Amino acid sequence: MDGSPQRTLLITLTGRDRPGVTSRLFTTLAEFPVTVADVEQVVIRGRLVLGVLVAYSDGADIGQVWAAAERVAGDLDMEVELSTGRDKRLPRRRGRLHVTVLGAPLKPAAMAGISGRIAAGGANIDRIERLAHYPVTCIELDVSGADPDALRADLAKEAAEQQVDVAVQHAGLHRRAKRLIVMDVDSTLIQGEVIELLAEHAGCLDEVAKVTEAAMRGELDFEGSLRERVALLAGLDAGAIDDVRREVQLASGARTMVRTLKRLDYKFAIVSGGFTQVTDALVDDLGIDYSAANTLEIENGKLTGRVVGPVIDRAGKAAALERFAREAGVPVSQTVAIGDGANDLDMLQAAGLGVAYNAKPVVRQAADTAVNVPYLDTILFLLGISREEIEAADAADPR
Repeated sequence: MDGSPQRTLLITLTGRDRPGVTSRLFTTLAEFPVTVADVEQVVIRGRLVLGVLVAYSDGADIGQVWAAAERVAGDLDMEVELSTGRDKRLPRRRGRLHVTVLGAPLKPAAMAGISGRIAAGGANIDRIERLAHYPVTCIELDVSGADPDALRADLAKEAAEQQVDVAVQHAGLHRRAKRLIVMDVDSTLIQGEVIELLAEHAGCLDEVAKVTEAAMRGELDFEGSLRERVALLAGLDAGAIDDVRREVQLASGARTMVRTLKRLDYKFAIVSGGFTQVTDALVDDLGIDYSAANTLEIENGKLTGRVVGPVIDRAGKAAALERFAREAGVPVSQTVAIGDGANDLDMLQAAGLGVAYNAKPVVRQAADTAVNVPYLDTILFLLGISREEIEAADAADPR
């Protein structure tokens, strides 16, 4: 068929899902001089909706195709809707985006607001799919005809109003090709801040916590604030580090996230303003590929109140991401960075996808997207990995 306008027939079957419906319809259509222009299928609670758009020449007897489709529907005890038209836009649509919506719970008003913003921007929702029903509900929309930056800004406002998380990403192979994950540690991969756990042992928690909060909000220079906090730990017995290692708790979903991505041959890295005396144990426990962190100086079994070597700060985290990407042979555009504090900003902006995870406002505003639920594995949904795929992989390999 040439590029001139073609006649089309849209066949939509609706009814109880069972094996063989799609095969039966296409086997019947194979008897006629038509080509397949588009196909969409969805199953919701055992009910199938199958739409097939076929194109045909002006001389074709489409009445026979119409009658054959009705016979298939009758044999399968399904409803059928048929409509004809002309379409010269059969080539694949351009400018496609993935819009991922996370809610706990996800209410109809949120979906109404998001879909309304998409429509107001002149874009179209081509497909909707559920990626997860727990620990959050995740719905992914394929959208065409939208300006990415404008849509991202509009949906960010709607997400704030509806108290849901929304991510906007370009569709295409590059989304699945993000092969290096670089993650902050304190309050991201693990719950809480290691330096505060150490400060609790040293009896200076309140002083350290105040400086930590100011630094995370971007109100203080990170290196200066780190040295100030570490100085408060001077004289602490090094054995307290062993206690803190045992106290550290991973974020909910952390093991699932790392395990799933490693199965998909992703490389995984951590970069921390915390301390190697704790992060090295996480590397061994989770099988992490690359890591960078600060090192506490210890003399005669006591913390000196100093760190060894250059501080891993905001710029240091971005540099580490670029170094890890080179070592992994992965373009920086195919990396994902995840963090929560101001010292993560350069890293988030350098990565192909920057995710603010339960982050401070300044970080949420600067990142590509934000996740504000306490489940680290929900980030898998942003990569197009569904809860069902995660569970299937765990069932096949329960290690």
